[in-house]
Amino acid sequence: MKVIIIGFNNKVYEIVSHIPEGKVVSYGQVASMAGSYRASRAVGYAMHRNPYHGALPCHRVVFQNGGLTDGFAFGGKDVQRQLLETEGITFTKYGCVDMKKHRWDGKM
Repeated sequence: MKVIIIGFNNKVYEIVSHIPEGKVVSYGQVASMAGSYRASRAVGYAMHRNPYHGALPCHRVVFQNGGLTDGFAFGGKDVQRQLLETEGITFTKYGCVDMKKHRWDGKM
């Protein structure tokens, strides 16, 4: 069972490593791309346990509606927003990423 979890996490890290600057994806989108469309929580767990801090753009993974997580592992929601804004990502008046404008299509 542990091998499966490690394998899934590695798929997640590989996918996230390809998200271009200025784009975001949802946890569910990453789960689907990794072959487990119902594993969005597992993607969140993998992001929280990211062993490649600074090298993997986990700040580009957001909720389906563009919301940011209070549990962003590397400084919280405010730091995640700052990182995204630095890349030119814009937010709606409700504080969510403008997903229509910034959602990555997943093409690698």
